[in-house]
Amino acid sequence: MTPRFLSSTIGWSTHAVWRLHLRPSTNPRARAKSIVVPSRKPSRLVAPASRDIDDEAQDRQRVGVQSLGRAFSILEAVARHRDGIGLADLTKIVGLHNSTTFHLAKTMVALGYLRQEKDSKRYRVGRPLFALAASALDEIEMVNLATPVLEELSRESGESSHFAVRMGDAVVVIARTGGPGAFQLADRVGVVRPAHCTALGKIILASLSEDQLKRFLDRVELTPSTAKSITEAPMLRREIAEVRRSGVAYDEGEFNLEVRCVAVPVRDFTGQIAGALGISGPIWRQSGRGQQAKVKALQVAAGRLSAAFGARAATALFVAPGAEARRRTKSRISLRSIRDTH
Repeated sequence: MTPRFLSSTIGWSTHAVWRLHLRPSTNPRARAKSIVVPSRKPSRLVAPASRDIDDEAQDRQRVGVQSLGRAFSILEAVARHRDGIGLADLTKIVGLHNSTTFHLAKTMVALGYLRQEKDSKRYRVGRPLFALAASALDEIEMVNLATPVLEELSRESGESSHFAVRMGDAVVVIARTGGPGAFQLADRVGVVRPAHCTALGKIILASLSEDQLKRFLDRVELTPSTAKSITEAPMLRREIAEVRRSGVAYDEGEFNLEVRCVAVPVRDFTGQIAGALGISGPIWRQSGRGQQAKVKALQVAAGRLSAAFGARAATALFVAPGAEARRRTKSRISLRSIRDTH
């Protein structure tokens, strides 16, 4: 095999090296230097160090726990800000990167545990938490404060009693008790009802500002549940105005043709309407003087529950639209301390 043949088989760079060897240089210094052809050793595949399966499982668990911890930190931070909190402030409080906070908050909004206001983009606690809290045993929950009041109201009125709070554009019943009378409403805790055709929902709508009520009417279709349901915005506005004036809301067979419901507002220690307290029963049993006595008992019970939530006795049933935000306080009183005083 000749050097020329070898050079053509080795490749261009090696061919140049062979030419330097074969062609003697006239430069004595260049001739003295030796040129080494790099050897080409075959590459070896090195298997990565195998990890113990327990280590991998531990890493996955650590990541999961970390994500849960961050999510709960965000939830707790939002819960401490009754007026809501923006992403920038939330990021500073929880000490996470802005994108991490955003994606975790976005997930919780999608799940319903947080809600984000459309205009201000501020985060608030989502109402579905109340539905979960209905089955928990923590003494500071609204459910545990409401249940004794509901039980006494049911004994006195003979009807089913309910306590509901707002959940988006609807209301969710978070506590209920059945009465001793026959033909009790077979409802359950956690059930969601439309706001426009239930007494409980009308109380919540009456608590909204004019701007909030307008936006509600713009985005919500007033779908009828019965032939008596209110389906026109002007008529619902008149109904809400009457609820604000009287402090009492009625459902005259609008959700169930055979059931009549009455509801009144319940306030918390900030002066805001925390929810609606109501009783339900057959229409034939909800009329005349007996009905007036039941409404009076309902109002007394709502006063007791509001007091349990820390509301002042002199608080008006409804305030002028727009004044609600101005009435908000920054009190940090907890429901636990309130309950201890009663």
